Amino acid sequence: MTATKVTGGQVVSMEYTLRVDGKVVDTSEGAEPLQYLHGAANIVPGLEREIEGMALGESKTVIVEPLEGYGEMDEEAFVDVPRSEFPDDMPLKPGVEMQLTTPEGEPMYARIESVEAQSVHLNLNHPLAGAELHFDVKVVALRDATEEELDHGHVHGEHSH
Repeated sequence: MTATKVTGGQVVSMEYTLRVDGKVVDTSEGAEPLQYLHGAANIVPGLEREIEGMALGESKTVIVEPLEGYGEMDEEAFVDVPRSEFPDDMPLKPGVEMQLTTPEGEPMYARIESVEAQSVHLNLNHPLAGAELHFDVKVVALRDATEEELDHGHVHGEHSH
């Protein structure tokens, strides 16, 4: 039986545009729709909750508050790193983004907040922390997830094994 409404355990393909403060920050326009496994926390919680029950072909505008999006701005998530820790060829100026590795080996996003004589002040918040997210979404395809996708908790591409 073919699914016609979004429920947990389905692979949802959706076209989307994300705006923050009226500016487009992400969109599937001109690219493939986003595919995700519904109910597996692959997308921000506020958006996933709003998509639940949407019909195939349905469009919707969803506003997601920071708590259900990328979190509030965490005032503790700033660190000072000695300038000597950065490669010489790296431009050290506010707004430069980078990926760091935690002591556990996990990737972590960081953005330079300010640069002092001896140290660099890094902001470790997600770039959309504290932002109200405005999504325009359209469900363009639905299918049941495979056993393997359900086991792994995410969508597998047509070519992955």
